[in-house]
Amino acid sequence: MSDVIAAPTHCPYCALQCGMSLRPTGRPELPVEVVERSDFPVNRGALCGKGRTAPAVLSSRVRLTEPLVRCPDTGRLEPATWEEALAAVADGLRRTRADHGPDAVGVFGGGGLTNEKAYLLGKFARLVLATSQIDYNGRFCMSSAAAAHNRAFGLDRGLPFPLEDIPHTGCVILVGSNLAETMPPALRYLTELKANGGKLIVVDPRRTRTAEQANLHLAPRPGTDLALALGLLHLVVAEGRTDEEFIAARTDGWEAARAGAMAHWPEHVERITGIPVPELREAVKMFCDAPSGMVLTARGPEQQSKGTDTVGAWINLCLATGRAGRLYSGYGCLTGQGNGQGGREHGQKADQLPGYRKLDDPAARAHVAGVWGVAPDSLPGPGRSAYELLDALGGEVRSLLLMGSNPVVSAPRAAHIEGRLRSLDFLAVADVVLSETAELADVVLPVTQWAEETGTTTNLEGRVLLRRQALTPPAGVRSDLQVMNALASLLGWEKGFPTDPEEVFDELRRASAGGPADYSGIDYRRVQEENGVFWPCPAGTDDSAAEHPGTPRLFLDRFATADGRARFVPVVHRAAAEETDADYPVVLTTGRVVSQYQSGAQTRRVDELNAAAPGSFVELHPRLAERLGVADGERVAVVSRRGRSVAPARITAAIRPDTVFMPFHWPGEGRANTLTNPALDPVSRMPEFKVCAVRLEPAAESPADSAADA
Repeated sequence: MSDVIAAPTHCPYCALQCGMSLRPTGRPELPVEVVERSDFPVNRGALCGKGRTAPAVLSSRVRLTEPLVRCPDTGRLEPATWEEALAAVADGLRRTRADHGPDAVGVFGGGGLTNEKAYLLGKFARLVLATSQIDYNGRFCMSSAAAAHNRAFGLDRGLPFPLEDIPHTGCVILVGSNLAETMPPALRYLTELKANGGKLIVVDPRRTRTAEQANLHLAPRPGTDLALALGLLHLVVAEGRTDEEFIAARTDGWEAARAGAMAHWPEHVERITGIPVPELREAVKMFCDAPSGMVLTARGPEQQSKGTDTVGAWINLCLATGRAGRLYSGYGCLTGQGNGQGGREHGQKADQLPGYRKLDDPAARAHVAGVWGVAPDSLPGPGRSAYELLDALGGEVRSLLLMGSNPVVSAPRAAHIEGRLRSLDFLAVADVVLSETAELADVVLPVTQWAEETGTTTNLEGRVLLRRQALTPPAGVRSDLQVMNALASLLGWEKGFPTDPEEVFDELRRASAGGPADYSGIDYRRVQEENGVFWPCPAGTDDSAAEHPGTPRLFLDRFATADGRARFVPVVHRAAAEETDADYPVVLTTGRVVSQYQSGAQTRRVDELNAAAPGSFVELHPRLAERLGVADGERVAVVSRRGRSVAPARITAAIRPDTVFMPFHWPGEGRANTLTNPALDPVSRMPEFKVCAVRLEPAAESPADSAADA
C-alpha cells in the first residue's frame, strides 16, 4: 500500500484552485479522500463534484502505471521499462534534429502543469532541443484577454483584484461565463453581490444557471459581443455618463476610441446582436448608476477571431466610466485552466520567457540567459502559436513532445489535428491517463498527479499557491521533472534540470526577477504560511529589507505602462470569420458542463461524474427543433465545413432559436471540436471556438463520416 500523509492541498482542476484537505482511507484502491478546508479564502470549504471526486483518478484502475512503447511488429503500445521508454524518446527527438534541424522538433505543454514544470519545459525546449516550436493549450484559454490586458494596462493578470472584492462592487457585467457550471464555488461571490444590493448583468446566448441569477440577461447572437460592448459605450457617451476626470487624469487615446464607438448606434447594434434597444439602455443605466462596477469576461467573447478587440471594447467601457484602477472597480478575466495564469508566465508560450518577459526583447533574453548560464544569442526566437504548431505537425514539425494536453479532443478542427498527429515521424506523450492523444503516441510516459507531487500553481487572481505531496506515487510512475532531467541527460545536458520542485522554483524566482510577473520575493514558506502570495512580489534589495507583501490589487495608483496611464484602443465591430448562409444556417457555440472538465481525459474516468454527464448533446430551441422535425433525445447530426458530429438533441427554450450549443468534453462521433473553426485572432492567435456556421439534420439521413476534414 502507498504511504499516505494527510495534507492541505488544492483541487487539480480549474483556476479557482479551491483549497481542500486529503485524509487517508486505508483502502489501497483509493488511499485518500477529500475533506473540506474552510481556511482557504477563495472557496471557504465549498467544492464542486469534480473536486470532491478528484482522488478517483489516482486509482490504478484508471491511470497509467508503467511506460508504453509502440511495438514495430504489432503496432500496439506495449509495456516497457523506463530506461527503454526514455531511450526511445531521446532517440526519436535526436534523430529528427539530426535529419531536419532543431525546429523540426515541437513541444506542446498544458495549462494544468505546475509553475515548476512549465518553467522547466520552456527551458528544456530552448536549451536541450534548441527549438523555437513550443506552445501550450492555454493559448486556447484566455490569450485574447491577455493580449487586450497588455495593450490597455501594460500587464496581464487575469483578475487585477481578489475575488473577495466582487461582492463589494455596485454592478458586475459578466460576459460569456457560466460560473454556476464552470466554477461553482465562485457563484457565491455573485450571490453575495446581490445580497449587498449590487446588480448583476449576464451576457450569454443561453439562459444558463448563471444567467438565471442575473438582474438583466442579455442574449446576443454568438460572435457579436464586440458590437454589444461598442453599443453600450455609444450610449454611455450619448447619455453623458463618461468619467471625464478619470479619462483626463489616467488614460490616453480616448478620442479615437470614442469615435469608433459612435459608429455603433443602438438600432444598428440591435440589428447585429438581436438585443432590443431598451435592454441596451437598461444595461447602461444599471452599470453607470452604481457607485462602482466590474466587467468580467470569459471564453465567450475571448474565443473568437476578434477576441482581443472584443475584450478591448469591454475594457474601453470600464475606462470611459472610470471603472478601472479603483477599489471595487475594474476589468478582469476569469481564467479557466488550473494553472492557466502561471502556465503562460514562465516560458511555455511561443513568444515568452520566464517572468512574462518577451522572447524578442534583448534585455529579457540577456537576463534569462544569465540565469541559465548560456549566451543570449543561443536562445531561439519566437515560434508558432498553439494551433499553428499543431497544424504544422507532419510537415515542418516532424516530432513532438507533449505534456499534459489532449488536442485530439480539445483543438479546433479536431479531425484535421488528429490527422496531423498521426502523420508525425515521432510522438511522445507524458500524461497521467491514456488520453485519446496518448493513444496515438510512439511512447507514453506515466507521470505523477497533483496529490503525488509538490509544486506551485497561480490561480485566476494571481495568487501563487503550493500543493504539497500527500501520496507516494506508484512504483512505475515518475514526475515530469524527473522525465525532463533524464531526457536532458540523454541528450547531453547533465546539469540545469533539477528534479526537486523547490530547487526549480528558486531558479524560476531568479529568472522572473524584475519581469512583469516577478516571483522573486515568493518562496515555499511564504506561500504555505500566507495561503498564497499575489504577484508581482519582488525580493528585497538587501538582507535587511522587509518582505514585499505581494500585490492583491493592481493599478490602484498607476497602470503598468511606461507613463502609468491606461490606453484606450480604438476598435470597430467586424463579422465572425464564418457567417451563416443557406447551406449552414445555424450558429454553433461550445462550452462546458458542470460534471466534466476540459477534454474530459480525467473526469471521464470518474463513475460519479459520468453518471451525471454521460455524453455529448446538442442543445437547440423548440422552434428550431420543430422546423427540423427533431424530438428531444433523438440523435441529430451537426455538420460544419470541417466535419460532422452526432449527439442526442436536448430541446430547451433557454437558447436562442438561431443557435445550437454543444459541450466539448467528449471524443468520437459527439466531438464538438470536429466542427469548430480554427480561424485565428490576429493578435492573440486564439481560435474561434465560440462561433461557426452549421446545419442540423436527422442522424439517420446523414453520411457516416464524422471525420470529413481528416
